[in-house]
Amino acid sequence: MAILSDPFDALIQLQQALDTYRTSSWLGSSLSSGGAYPPLNVFRIVVIIEVPGVRKADLQIQVKGNTIRLAGAKSVQYGDSAALHRRERQSGSFDRAITVPVEIDVDQVTAECHDGMLTLFLPRAERDKPKLITVG
Repeated sequence: MAILSDPFDALIQLQQALDTYRTSSWLGSSLSSGGAYPPLNVFRIVVIIEVPGVRKADLQIQVKGNTIRLAGAKSVQYGDSAALHRRERQSGSFDRAITVPVEIDVDQVTAECHDGMLTLFLPRAERDKPKLITVG
């Protein structure tokens, strides 16, 4: 015998997800979001992102507070006379935002892209660094 879940629970969860999406901006304080593409690794002050086939001109990087937004597009060109039998190379737009546990100094962020690997260097903001307080 199959056990069916309550459809109203699913509707409530959908409504909550839509409310969360509607009331938050991409730079709000939220968990990482936007899917799994492009894949990335986040280190203390470096983010390494796989972007094979994406031109540098098609990448858009924005940083605010402790949030990084990466958007872009990947296009795959086929000749006019190409007879395509199988398509595994993906193309299209992506937009991903991630948060890191420290505030980033946006004026010092640098990016490098070589051989399909994008590297973001994210120095920690001075005002986010711990201060040593001496007891008098």
